[in-house]
Amino acid sequence: MDAYTPKQIAELVNNIGIKKAGLPLLQTITLSILAGAFIAFGGMFYTMAITDSTLGLGPTRLLGGLAFSLGLVLVIIAGAELFTGNNLIIIAWSEKKITTTQLLRNWGIVYVGNFIGALACAWFIHYSGTLDIANGAVAKTALNIAQGKVALSSSQAFIRGILCNTLVCLAIWLCFAAHTVSGKILAILFPISAFVALGFEHSVANMYLIPIGMLQEGSTITLIDFIQNLIPVTLGNILGGSAFVALVYWICYLRK
Repeated sequence: MDAYTPKQIAELVNNIGIKKAGLPLLQTITLSILAGAFIAFGGMFYTMAITDSTLGLGPTRLLGGLAFSLGLVLVIIAGAELFTGNNLIIIAWSEKKITTTQLLRNWGIVYVGNFIGALACAWFIHYSGTLDIANGAVAKTALNIAQGKVALSSSQAFIRGILCNTLVCLAIWLCFAAHTVSGKILAILFPISAFVALGFEHSVANMYLIPIGMLQEGSTITLIDFIQNLIPVTLGNILGGSAFVALVYWICYLRK
């Protein structure tokens, strides 16, 4: 079947945003914990995939991006509530179909749930011993990833957050155009692989990638370091997804 047109996608996103904002608390928090875990699974796969790679910088980062795409594939196909994707709810808010309170309620609950799911996975994977594979090579990769993230300045983290969620929300936008599971997966792969390969910053991914690095032997990363990364990345994600994707398409296709 033909893909949905951009205008039809905007209408679909609007309708789904209304439904998401009206989900009961228990369903919202449960689905958001799942999303945090799903993105963490993508982070685990990414960490393993790039460990000891001899492909060179570009191909290794591309491989890592393809592996990380697992997270959003699980969110979209299995069903879950992801904070960064839910920035698209701003379309329903712009259409005055939901209130500011409903919007912030959804974002707040989902953000907390994503955090719980990601942190739980960091704890499980650390104590599973999986990172000890190859004499601890995977654990060293996890630590290096986390150190690289907390070394960013606030402005760098903010801008990378904008760029990241622009691509994430575009990936979700493209998923709405597809009618099949295979089509949705294909729509996810390239934007997500791009943001990972380019080193952009995803708040929910960092809820796993930084804590798992903090748990490794020799880590000097503090809770303050983590928070100083997470805040600007989260704000950048909100701006990238809400303004640069949702509001732009609302202006183009739905604004009266």
